[in-house]
Amino acid sequence: MKLKIAILGTRGIPNHYGGFEHISEYISEGLVQKGHSVTVYNSHQHPYQQKSWNGVNLVHCYDPEYLIGTAGQFIYDFNCLRDARKRNFDVILIMGYTSSSVWGKLYPQESVIITNMDGLEWKRTKYSKPVQQFLKYAEKLAVKHSQFYIADSMVIKSYLKDKYAINSSYIPYGADLYSPQEKEQFSLTEMQKEDYFLLMARMEPENNIETILDGFTNSNSEKNFKVLGDTQNKFGKFITDKFKNDERIKFKGSNFNNVAVRSLQNNSYLYFHGHSVGGTNPSLLEAMASEALIAAHDNPFNKSVLEKDAFYFNNAVDVRKLIETVQRKDPEKQMVQNNLLKIQYQFNWEKVIDAYEEFIIECYCKVKDERIISNKR
Repeated sequence: MKLKIAILGTRGIPNHYGGFEHISEYISEGLVQKGHSVTVYNSHQHPYQQKSWNGVNLVHCYDPEYLIGTAGQFIYDFNCLRDARKRNFDVILIMGYTSSSVWGKLYPQESVIITNMDGLEWKRTKYSKPVQQFLKYAEKLAVKHSQFYIADSMVIKSYLKDKYAINSSYIPYGADLYSPQEKEQFSLTEMQKEDYFLLMARMEPENNIETILDGFTNSNSEKNFKVLGDTQNKFGKFITDKFKNDERIKFKGSNFNNVAVRSLQNNSYLYFHGHSVGGTNPSLLEAMASEALIAAHDNPFNKSVLEKDAFYFNNAVDVRKLIETVQRKDPEKQMVQNNLLKIQYQFNWEKVIDAYEEFIIECYCKVKDERIISNKR
């Protein structure tokens, strides 16, 4: 069965932003390789302006976020939906609900609507109380107006079951194993193996960047700490200003060269993952696949992925202790290998793409059968 599928809710592909864009790259290309027609909606501001990418159709819609800020996301999602209503897609996969579910009544009635429910967006501390209340409302609307649901974490799946009494399909993100060829592609001129700590994240409070760097600043480490992420937003500027006097901390900006990023992860002494809200995080999986030794924020999302194969922290004191005491001996090497096995057998892209295709076809057939039965009555 070959379907006409659309992916909405992202800024577009190839990825120049974050998690949903990252997975949309892999899912869309994988589904095309399986014979489906796939369209991904892109912001008109996206750096890639072609009409197709690796066999995936691209539709660029007007996105005024660069002019009016967050409110522009709602207009962009409206424009994407308005276009999608004209194209008779069999299935529409919506990545997240933050600015799309308010338009739920506009979801094309002839298309099967599947929503990836993201990760408890209303818990993000960067949002004010009114915004958090709105996000709870947006979550309810996503549940109401979607027919089927995907959870990228078992924690999210359980939450949706308890909160809304709905069944969702657990499909995590994936990652590619770090190949010897990739290792050879990237020069280590700016690094000595394992002479630095590393974190990679969007500059947002709930990613615990301040906590991590507070712990490092108070440590006696002689290593550098590299920070990957765009620091041009308000919180990013606060962070760079706060730690500007610690010459060991190197703010490297955002980096979308996957080979370079994975080499940085692979060569770090200890990789800090501070994300505390959301489901299975792509950068965490890539760090695991890149054979990094990981220290993660102590929360159910991270623990459901890493289990016992990571160090955990709750505050700056914990971070300082890890900075000063973690070694790279046989137990730590075993942790790295255990995480690599998880990528190989649980979080690999082939399995993820297969799971998306299977679920999409299952949802389409279920709705099609229900409509046939309804028409016969």
